[in-house]
Amino acid sequence: MSRPSDLKYTPTHEWVRIEGDVAVIGITDHAVHELSDLAFIDLPEKGSTVEKDARFGEIESTKAVSDLVSPVSGEVIEVNGDLVENLQWVSSSPYGEGWMIKVRMADPSEAAGLLSAEDYAAHIASEEH
Repeated sequence: MSRPSDLKYTPTHEWVRIEGDVAVIGITDHAVHELSDLAFIDLPEKGSTVEKDARFGEIESTKAVSDLVSPVSGEVIEVNGDLVENLQWVSSSPYGEGWMIKVRMADPSEAAGLLSAEDYAAHIASEEH
């Protein structure tokens, strides 16, 4: 799968779509592939706050439990509650229907430190060696 070049990425395999002062957050196709058979997701509640580089939830597969790490700080303004019943969306459409949370960023400049699609691809390649 080609990664959208208009998104930003984290070394912990989350993606971010910046829409003004809102960050839409999900996990990458690479993370989905590594986890394989997804079984459960735990997301924060609307109105809660998340901190940059801190855990905001977790996703479980038949192989492992992985923390979801927020790439930015701010208030959760929307949660994709449909994922609980449709967890396959994370696998089938990680950059579309599989989005997880929307965060109103406390400091939009935090997004400047995130990886481009090219930098993220290089990061994955370096992890595999």
